[in-house]
Amino acid sequence: MNHSMNVLIVDDYKTMLRIIRNLLKQIEFDNVDEATDGTEALSKLRAGSYGLVISDWNMQPMTGLELLQEVRKDAKLKTLPFIMITAESKAENVVAAKQAGVSNYIVKPFNAETLKGKIEKVLGNA
Repeated sequence: MNHSMNVLIVDDYKTMLRIIRNLLKQIEFDNVDEATDGTEALSKLRAGSYGLVISDWNMQPMTGLELLQEVRKDAKLKTLPFIMITAESKAENVVAAKQAGVSNYIVKPFNAETLKGKIEKVLGNA
């Protein structure tokens, strides 16, 4: 697993961004960028080079699901590993995320070990 890759975390709640950043640091990911909504995330993704996106579902004006759909439509970004974080564990949300092409899914609350496991599943354990 390449711990030096750029990771973009997306959440409209600053405290959650800080928590995710700290969890990533615990599992040795230091190149972490952040966006506070899907629109900002999309422009950063199109301008930069990221190896992984970790996005919250519930955001305004563009939700995590809408961001995922835009990423999957973009030729340059469509294979980018994308992990969705949500407080909702409703089956229809999981199905919607899977249909949109999500790489993996994390339900809040979660810890560094859970995050590491999901990232390893998405990126491989190399």
